[in-house]
Amino acid sequence: MDDDLNSRLKPLRERIDVLDAQLIALLNQRASVALEVGEVKKHFNAPVFRPEREMQVIARLQDMSEGPLADEHIASIWREIMAASRALEQTIRAAFLGPVGTYSEQAMFEYFGHSIEGLPCPSIDEVFRSVEAGAAHYGVVPVENSAEGAVSRTLDLLLQTSLLIGGELALPIHHNLLTASGTLDGVTRVCAHPQALAQCQRWLTTHAPHLERQAVSSNAEAARMAVGDTSVAAIAGDRAATHYGLGVVFSQIQDDPHNRTRFVIIGQEPTGSSGHDQTSLIVSVTNEAGAMFKFLEPLAKHGVSMTRFESRPARSGAWEYYFYIDIEGHRDDPAVAAALEELGRKAAFLKILGSYPRAR
Repeated sequence: MDDDLNSRLKPLRERIDVLDAQLIALLNQRASVALEVGEVKKHFNAPVFRPEREMQVIARLQDMSEGPLADEHIASIWREIMAASRALEQTIRAAFLGPVGTYSEQAMFEYFGHSIEGLPCPSIDEVFRSVEAGAAHYGVVPVENSAEGAVSRTLDLLLQTSLLIGGELALPIHHNLLTASGTLDGVTRVCAHPQALAQCQRWLTTHAPHLERQAVSSNAEAARMAVGDTSVAAIAGDRAATHYGLGVVFSQIQDDPHNRTRFVIIGQEPTGSSGHDQTSLIVSVTNEAGAMFKFLEPLAKHGVSMTRFESRPARSGAWEYYFYIDIEGHRDDPAVAAALEELGRKAAFLKILGSYPRAR
């Protein structure tokens, strides 16, 4: 049996070895050209990371592919190839809500690839501050969850900051119940970020009603607490379980099996058009009858679709609101540019947060 198996596998493995040798030669050739690109960018003081270009590269390769690799596999492979090429040009640092093991860190790696230096921050405020101060080139912040809605602090900081949104990522969120022992023996409380507790409240009520629920700054912080305290169970993802050496008591405990969190990438540089973009805005309108209808009219007039509409109190004490809006297209697209020009005349306040490739 073993001899027959090996005799049939041997020629296939030899073919793979030949293909691997060709691949490594081509990858090194690609890296050499990427270094030349880096020298040209350096001469013109252009940014190393161009998310619109990377999106175009991946989309083109997906269209070229005839299988058996799926589109998501091609995207994952080429994201790491491009990340390694970027690292040859410059070490890019991205700030995220820490500590190590959070979904924000996972989102960072999925967006930029693993050839990036992460900067864990104790709060979303600190992520913004790190990028504004130049301690990090980019920041990764959660902006909304499919089950719990908007992340209010991120929306408030987007209003205040001069940073721009340069990209987005929709990350599937799979929560686990973790403990140091891998069991619930001696456990009296469950700790997690408030959003995670809310996303698992039905499961907790049904399966662990005796556990006190305690909100902490992040799921990874809850995992860190569980390492040194056998009375604590943490809600966190696989990355936190591996990093902190915790046992999985129950997996996939989120109430919504399709639970996802949308993250945005913030930075100093505007992002060019990829051909598959959206633009994020913050607006306010005068407090008069029909003001919102008049404001949105230019979008319909120029054929621009609105994909998201979220309101936040202006905290002025006068029942005024800021509206967070996503529209299809890049701000440089003629139809979008014309609509934005009209919106600027009609709005009491208009801030363009950025145009960037839409998550596929």
